[in-house]
Amino acid sequence: MGGRDLMACAQTGSGKTAAFCFPIISGVLKMGLGNGGGFGRVASPLALVLSPTRELCCQIFEEAKKFCHQTGVKVAVAYGGAPVFNQLRSFERGVDILVATPGRLTDMIERSKISLKKIKYLALDEADRMLDMGFEPQIRKIVERMDMPPPGRRQTMLFSATFPSEIQRLASDFLSNYIFLSVGRVGSSTDLIQQKIVFVEEMDKKDHLRNLLQEQKANGNLGKNSLTLIFVETKRSADMLENWLCRSGFPATAIHGDKVQFERERALQQFKNGVTPILVATDVASRGLDIPRVAHVINFDLPRDIDSYVHRIGRTGRAGKSGIATAFFNDKNSSVAKGISELMKEAKQETPDWLAQYAESYAASANQRHGSSKFGGRDFRSGNNNSSGSSDYYSATDSYGNSDYGASSGGFGNGTSDYGASFGNNASYGNSESYGNNASYGNSDYGAPGGGYGNTVNSPYP
Repeated sequence: MGGRDLMACAQTGSGKTAAFCFPIISGVLKMGLGNGGGFGRVASPLALVLSPTRELCCQIFEEAKKFCHQTGVKVAVAYGGAPVFNQLRSFERGVDILVATPGRLTDMIERSKISLKKIKYLALDEADRMLDMGFEPQIRKIVERMDMPPPGRRQTMLFSATFPSEIQRLASDFLSNYIFLSVGRVGSSTDLIQQKIVFVEEMDKKDHLRNLLQEQKANGNLGKNSLTLIFVETKRSADMLENWLCRSGFPATAIHGDKVQFERERALQQFKNGVTPILVATDVASRGLDIPRVAHVINFDLPRDIDSYVHRIGRTGRAGKSGIATAFFNDKNSSVAKGISELMKEAKQETPDWLAQYAESYAASANQRHGSSKFGGRDFRSGNNNSSGSSDYYSATDSYGNSDYGASSGGFGNGTSDYGASFGNNASYGNSESYGNNASYGNSDYGAPGGGYGNTVNSPYP
């Protein structure tokens, strides 16, 4: 509200969407409306909110519409996978605040349907993901080479649950004289989430899941209208588990990056409404999504890094509510044993002895970082390599407690990402554990401008 640029770190479910929407709406109202539309006119929004996934983009749009009710402020949305015509029609009614994903936004700017010349407010939600490795060139193109006013002439707000130092350095290019705000303990899970970890061999997972769901249904201990979110490693696994659950008498639906946008939106809606109270998902559903009645998160397949684990379990225990997170662990998950063990101890959860043994044996044999993460909860300018002079650093330890986000690397690899196509067979990453030859980087949410918005397998943009 004071007009300063901001880099903010806060736990998921703590209200980041409201934190950037309300000041933007207030600022737009003070500037005065009248950013009217008209057939054939170029839309010139006063505020731009960028988000990394289509689902999160839609969620922010819906929340912003509620906040703008009867204010006269006009909100529009632009994301890939949905018909361009409908989005263009909404622009004709006028746009004050635009919520968008980078791929569709870039295309509409190049089609001369949107102009960024009047932007006074720029917000990046999940900013660490937006600026992570492959996404930086696309964001830099939008912010620096598409007529957007420079830092100082616009107010920029970056929100996420983590800001590793290397991402902070990238982000600082887009900011001017900014404040760094950290809320709670970054990189940990809230103690409102009851974490359970059970040892289950790969071949026994389905039987164990069936027993768990039957017990949950019989006891009714999660509440009458509770929802269960099950995370798997690959898109193929999501479809197979969905089919198996339905055949076993458990109403389920699935969401992943190979589904067309209509299918993804329908699956989420049916899940939210309780029509199918079980959702099987890849990591496309691990960030930002706010579904209030999710009482149980099950990691059927554990991710390869602790960061993704923290993101996933954060889909429950939101906004002060309690939740349960159950993980199936076996020998192939040794890389995350230490991280999960530390998280559980920090949240005062009961940790099995065998998990600590896995953590010790893996730590002794591994030189690479897979356990604890540097979640980036401090302003990088306050370190020894401070070249920016004094920094404005604010830290708050309050009721939000522990953050449930991991470092920005959490969404890649594991065949679960919706982002980009250029990593596979890339000489820089070839045969890499997380990137090389990974088929799931096709079917991008982003894609090249004009590239079809999804199923973009030759994209120059990750």
